[in-house]
Amino acid sequence: MAAEKSDDQKRDAGSGRPLGGASRDLIAPGGKVDADRVRALANQMDREGFETGDDEDGALTVTFKLSRDLKKRLDKYLQDRIGFMSRTQLQRLIKEEAVTVNGRVPKASTTLRIGDEVRVMVPPPPTSEIPAEDIPLTVLYEDDDLIVINKADDIIVHPARGNKAGTIINALAFHFKNRSGGSLSNVGREDVRPGVVHRLDRHTTGALIAAKTDTAHWRLGKQFAERTTDKRYLAMVVGRVEPVLDTIDLPIGKHSKHRERMAVQYGANAKSAITNYRVREQFDGFALVELELKTGRTHQIRVHLSHLGWPIVGDDMYGGPLLNMRDVVGGDGDIDDEDEPLMHRQALHAWSIAFRHPISNERMEFKAPIPADFRRLLAVLREYRSRMTGTITPPGATVDLEEVENLVSE
Repeated sequence: MAAEKSDDQKRDAGSGRPLGGASRDLIAPGGKVDADRVRALANQMDREGFETGDDEDGALTVTFKLSRDLKKRLDKYLQDRIGFMSRTQLQRLIKEEAVTVNGRVPKASTTLRIGDEVRVMVPPPPTSEIPAEDIPLTVLYEDDDLIVINKADDIIVHPARGNKAGTIINALAFHFKNRSGGSLSNVGREDVRPGVVHRLDRHTTGALIAAKTDTAHWRLGKQFAERTTDKRYLAMVVGRVEPVLDTIDLPIGKHSKHRERMAVQYGANAKSAITNYRVREQFDGFALVELELKTGRTHQIRVHLSHLGWPIVGDDMYGGPLLNMRDVVGGDGDIDDEDEPLMHRQALHAWSIAFRHPISNERMEFKAPIPADFRRLLAVLREYRSRMTGTITPPGATVDLEEVENLVSE
């Protein structure tokens, strides 16, 4: 015979939803967070393409509304609701400001009263270890709390869809075990993405952070959630981009016909998406654009630029052409290998990222040298295509193009 539910379980079941998204039921009858549902939702996000989202953090939250005066400490209340986390873990969650009461940051000892609304960022339950693989990594910075790498092309950030091999996470596991020491944070381990604070698409290169401790993870995650990080990208797009700087404020949701794609949408399931762009060089038929993300939606840059008629070179998913040498040089160029591939993946690179160190609070900024294919594309355009402008620096631009040219990975 099933145990009878307590009054507070019956009345304070609450609701669950992904951060920034539409409501989803993460709370089982009786008012407890369902670990299986949390895990299933995270896996669903992977299946739908969120594993390759441009900085889409994929965090999950649950909200409880108290309909009676429990007079109970916050940490004890959450322990009753989230059974797969210990009281110590919940206290750390509260300390890291991943819990709010009525929109304010509480203490673990905060006494809950009738009408209080408790909102919790819920980490997935713990899982098995990630297989370590000797995959080359370019490390830009590393200490006891975090690591910053220059992500290469054609590698996803974390395992998904039952495949636990060949990812950045596997490479980091090997790196920590055999080269530097430490490990990835436990946050997200159940869904095979420990340490993942933000993500880049499979074919997007550049600066990527991973957390080595739980404290670092929560604090970095909070910076990404509050958009206090500064992320700058470079993209080569097709077309004449006008005006030379603007803000793209268009909501993004799942494409109605293509499961792997996103699209500009205005429906209930669309999310606000804001991208600042600044043209840095304009060629005949192409433009080098600096981009600043104000939100972090899946495929955000790619969708926004394509929607406005400026698809990224090599991004065939969103209408960008795969370039050979002849596509740039045309019939007038004297070249031997006109069929030589020039850019057969999206010309999008996360050039820099700035944030506060999660422990020292020191401001840090890291710049990732652009890869050889992007560097060559820029050189070929400068040689064979008329430059409609020289290098320009619109207000708010921070990328130093001279540094882009000179900064090369060792």
